[in-house]
Amino acid sequence: MLEVIPLHSYYGHYAKILHWCTDQAMTNALAQMELTAAQGHIMGYLAHRDQAPCSRDVEEAFRLSHPTVSGLLSRLEKKGFIEFRPDPADRRCKRIYILPKGLECTETMHRTIRETEEQMVRDFSEEEKLLFTQLMSRAIANMGGSPCHRKHKEETQI
Repeated sequence: MLEVIPLHSYYGHYAKILHWCTDQAMTNALAQMELTAAQGHIMGYLAHRDQAPCSRDVEEAFRLSHPTVSGLLSRLEKKGFIEFRPDPADRRCKRIYILPKGLECTETMHRTIRETEEQMVRDFSEEEKLLFTQLMSRAIANMGGSPCHRKHKEETQI
């Protein structure tokens, strides 16, 4: 006989729904700019770098293959979000620079994240917001993860 588990015990299900809700908001924002989620992740990475990276840096950061990264970056370049410039110190390396259209993209992404997170905790007190963060961080740690480090995987749908 199957044990009946109370609905409140399906934490993974709730986490998945919450992720889907936040992911959907970003997907909609990116679709308006004709970007995929994978391209959005790359743009976010580029925006937070102090120095313009090479494609190899992107491969290592996201643990993606060279052909996958080349395709992603090529499409971003064709859409006018980034451009490649030779590195004066190493001609084999082409640095990736964000163009004005790319800066608009990252501003839209930051705004979407801020609005989504504000909506998520709209009626939470300050104490509840702190507790929510602490509990999520503990749950992530319990599962062997870290709230500060995301694991990337090869994306098959790009």
